[in-house]
Amino acid sequence: MGDFVIRLLAVVAAACLLPAAPALAAPGDDGMEKLFTFKDERITESSGLAVSPTHDGVYYTHNDSAAAPVFYAVDGGGRTLATFQLRGAEARDWEAMAASKDPATGRGVLWFADIGDNLDGAWPNVSVYKVMEPRNLTDATLPAVRYRFRYADGARNAEGIMVNPRTGRLYVVSKEFAGSVYAAPKKLRTDRVNVLRKVTGAPIMATDAAYAPNGSSYVVRTYFSATVYKPSGEVLTRVTMPDLKQAESIAYTADGKALLTGSEGPRSPVYRVPIPEAAQPTPTPTPTPTLSETETGNEESAQAAGSGGLTGTDVLIWLAAAVLAIGVITFLARRTR
Repeated sequence: MGDFVIRLLAVVAAACLLPAAPALAAPGDDGMEKLFTFKDERITESSGLAVSPTHDGVYYTHNDSAAAPVFYAVDGGGRTLATFQLRGAEARDWEAMAASKDPATGRGVLWFADIGDNLDGAWPNVSVYKVMEPRNLTDATLPAVRYRFRYADGARNAEGIMVNPRTGRLYVVSKEFAGSVYAAPKKLRTDRVNVLRKVTGAPIMATDAAYAPNGSSYVVRTYFSATVYKPSGEVLTRVTMPDLKQAESIAYTADGKALLTGSEGPRSPVYRVPIPEAAQPTPTPTPTPTLSETETGNEESAQAAGSGGLTGTDVLIWLAAAVLAIGVITFLARRTR
C-alpha cells in the first residue's frame, strides 16, 4: 500500500505542478520507437541502463535488488551477449548504472549504484562500484572497486547516478518529492566514506539520470517525463516519455541525439525517444559552469544554482495535492472493504 500511496501522491502532485511550457517543444509520440525487448528470462527488473562506451551497438543493464551483483551485455535486438558477475561487491539495492571513459586510457568504465534506501536512513552509507568495461563480451567475473558514500544533509533514497564525461565527476540524484542532485568529491577515496553534497534541485520522484556523451547536457527521468538540463542546472527542455509499466532507467544514445528509456518487468522494452534538435548536444559545447563548479558547500547557494526544487507556492500545491490524494485513497479503501 505504501508504494501505491507514494505513486498516487506523485501523480496528483505532478499534475498540479505541471511546469510552464519550455522554450523548446517536446517531440511527438510518433518520434518514439521501440528499440528492443530484453529476451533473457533472468532480466526481470531492469533498473539501470547504459550504452557501451567502446562496443558499438552494445547495451548494459542490471536487475533491481538482484540476488547477486550481476549485469548483462545485450545487443540491439535485446539478446544477451554476456553475463558478468562482480567480485568484491554486493547487491543490496542496485538502482542505477552509468558508463564513462577513462580519459587517460580510453578504456570504458562502468558504475553500479547500490543507493536504494526506501526507509531513508536504513543504511549508514551507500555504495557505488567502479568496474573497467570488459574488452571481450564473454561471460566473466570482474573485479570491482567499492566507494562508500553518505549525504552531507542526511540519508536519502536515490535511484539515479550520472558521470560528467568532461570532468569525470560522479553525481547521485535523490528520489523524493523535493529531490536533489548531489556531487561526489572530485577524487574518490576507498579508505573512508565519501561525502555527497547537494548542488541543485531535481524533479519530483526522479528514477534515473544520465549525462550526454560529450558533457553538454544531462537528463533526469521521473515516472512521467524527462527533463534535459545544461551542465549549470538550467532547464533546456522537457521530453515526453512512452507509457511504461514502471519507468526506471534512462540513457543517451551514443550520438547524444536521443534518449533510451526502459522499465522493470519480464521481457521489458527499451524505447528510443528523440531530443528536440535545439537541445541536442553541440559538437563542441560552449564552456558553461558545471554543477560541481556551482557547488560552494552551503545549502543556500546550492538551491540558487538549480531550478528543480520546490518553491513556497509549490509546497502549498503539494499540501493541497496530498489532501486530495488522501481523500481518493480513503474513498477507494472504503469501497474495497
